[in-house]
Amino acid sequence: MPSRRQFLAGSAAALGGAALPTAAASPAAASHGPGGRPNVVVVLADDLGYGELGAYGQKLIQTPHLDRLAAEGLRFTDAYSSAAVCAPSRCSLLTGLHSGHATVRQNPEGGPQGSLNDKDTTFAELLRARGYRTALFGKWGFGPERGGQASHPNERGFDEFFGYITHGHAHDYYPAYLWENGDRAEFPENAGDLKGTFAPDLFRDRSVDFIKRHKDEPFLLFFTPNVPHAPSDAPSTAQYDDRPWPAADKGHAAQVTRLDSYIGTLADTLRKAGVARDTVLIVTSDNGPHEEGGFDPDLFDANGPLRGYKRNLYEGGVRVPLIAWSPGRIGAGTSARPTQQTDLLPTLADLAGAPVPGDIDGVSAAALLTGRSGGAVAPAADHLYWYRREPGSTRRANAADGGSVTRVAEAVRQGDWKAVRIAPGHDRPSSEDQWKVELYDLKSDVGEARDVAAANPAVTARLVQLIRDAWVPGFQRRGLGLTLDAPELPLPGETYEVTLTLTNGSASTWHRPKLELSLPRGWRARPAGARTRPRLAVGESFAATWQVTVPATTTAKTWPLAAEATTTTLRFERRRSYTPPAAPAADAHLSDLPWLSATNGWGPVEIDRSNGRQPGGDGTPISFGGTTHGKGLGVHAASEIVYYLGGRGARLTAVVGIDDFSANQSTAGATVAQVWADDRKVFESGTLTAAGGPVTVDADLTGARLLRLVVVNAAGTGTSFDHTSWADPFLRVT
Repeated sequence: MPSRRQFLAGSAAALGGAALPTAAASPAAASHGPGGRPNVVVVLADDLGYGELGAYGQKLIQTPHLDRLAAEGLRFTDAYSSAAVCAPSRCSLLTGLHSGHATVRQNPEGGPQGSLNDKDTTFAELLRARGYRTALFGKWGFGPERGGQASHPNERGFDEFFGYITHGHAHDYYPAYLWENGDRAEFPENAGDLKGTFAPDLFRDRSVDFIKRHKDEPFLLFFTPNVPHAPSDAPSTAQYDDRPWPAADKGHAAQVTRLDSYIGTLADTLRKAGVARDTVLIVTSDNGPHEEGGFDPDLFDANGPLRGYKRNLYEGGVRVPLIAWSPGRIGAGTSARPTQQTDLLPTLADLAGAPVPGDIDGVSAAALLTGRSGGAVAPAADHLYWYRREPGSTRRANAADGGSVTRVAEAVRQGDWKAVRIAPGHDRPSSEDQWKVELYDLKSDVGEARDVAAANPAVTARLVQLIRDAWVPGFQRRGLGLTLDAPELPLPGETYEVTLTLTNGSASTWHRPKLELSLPRGWRARPAGARTRPRLAVGESFAATWQVTVPATTTAKTWPLAAEATTTTLRFERRRSYTPPAAPAADAHLSDLPWLSATNGWGPVEIDRSNGRQPGGDGTPISFGGTTHGKGLGVHAASEIVYYLGGRGARLTAVVGIDDFSANQSTAGATVAQVWADDRKVFESGTLTAAGGPVTVDADLTGARLLRLVVVNAAGTGTSFDHTSWADPFLRVT
């Protein structure tokens, strides 16, 4: 579809975000320090291949700082990302669930960015519950792109966030804006063709400052620079300019070396702050090496001895560097333990003394990171699982997959055996017989050059059964921690029910749980039921409800809502920050007014606080039968756009129908348009078609608090061409 048909998926409420307040000290905070709970720094590179560091065999790219950390610390030889592309890999790393159970299982495919939700307990939430200060600087990789929603880093355990929300935005190294908690931070020096601020440098600086500010308390830093992802942008390639390489290869090498310098800076900061011995520093990557933007991974042997690249489930696509460093705590050496990034959550929880959800797939490797790594044994998962559904294709990855890189694929490793199976198409087949199955012995064939499935039918059958069992559509979490059930957008003068629920999904009883709710100034609350209990047993939940009334008028710029659950050793919190809606003060076109929510709106739904990309203007004009209207709103059935009137509305006039642009695409569209004033339907168009032309709207809105523009499919219809436009929608106020 043309770009103006990029429809908004779901609701995009005009909400603002806010930084979370400083967490209160946990009762366990005193155990921080030498021999106690360590600080944690996790560095997640973007598309860094197994062979791109000197410690893993790289010969051309300079990585002296990482090579030193690998020599002084623990270098894993059999470490794995949880997927072969970004979004599902990062979801599994954060939540401890493999891609057959995780919420986000693929990169976006012609739709919105995948999102986390309140059931997705991240390692940051667990460490924050134990009194850690937490921060994320860099690429988050989940949507939607706004603050105050459940998938935002602040809601998923990070006290501080600065960076990119979606992974598409993170493809721009010189962005016009970044997000600071729930607000946009603008960078006009990067507008147009200007390139003034290289974002990863800012993430390094924020990380250094965070360590300095919190060196005297336990902290978790998640540093996620978007290097060395394509494009091969870097502020300088000076150290490689004398090499006879194409520009993209020089840029990529400079990105890897710059990443190395970032990590060297973090290690030096830890040393100078006197907390290096009290900190565990972990460095890894989200998947194998890319080949985009002209970069040649083969020039650098970026996947080492492995077969495959980013997007492949062969070792080159999912085996990644993993280095753990903590002088005096972690012994120097290597580990061949098969370690998937699903192991990160239980490992960090064990180090911090935090509860571990009982339904995750990862297994703790903390025994290797506690000063006993010379002879420590950390049991590994029985098997590792991967899933791929990816629309993107690159030449080398497709060749490594035998021309099947856009087909659904799954893989499992158990011991030294690895099975890969590939579907006949882009979706899961209806029959198990349609999969092509391959088997490799990694002990003798780490490059996966010899398929030995035919010679080992029993092993093949066993691993295929593991693959079948691993894929669970709609996997239901048991839950761990606090959930907040509150209105998506509270309206002045209304009363709502707000419920807090604390769930003990861990392996031990929690004592003296207490639920508390803090409201914006002027709000009133009436609690219903007890807010404390003596204990919360394993598997139990505890809920408290409040009847909350929003004041009819307010001068507040934001409404902060805070929820907290405490036990004797844990503290969970949830935050929402709302922007109070303002009633229109004068007559205006709807396209010049902020809307509360928009489902399936496009183009001139102007004030778009969801993704920040739409300018405030009139967008593409709307035309019917050659008559052009300069103001308008376009939608795709079924749709709803909601405005707050606050009782100020008088009349709405407009012209509604299937516009000329849509009619030129197809004449098959047929819809019905409605106008609602609160719960009163004050206009209905009848069936709209391109042939029938538009209909005039004149609707009485007297006394209405909400205006809803609704478009539904006409009876017996429903096609992808049900586009409808509201032209010159003009609101008169009292």
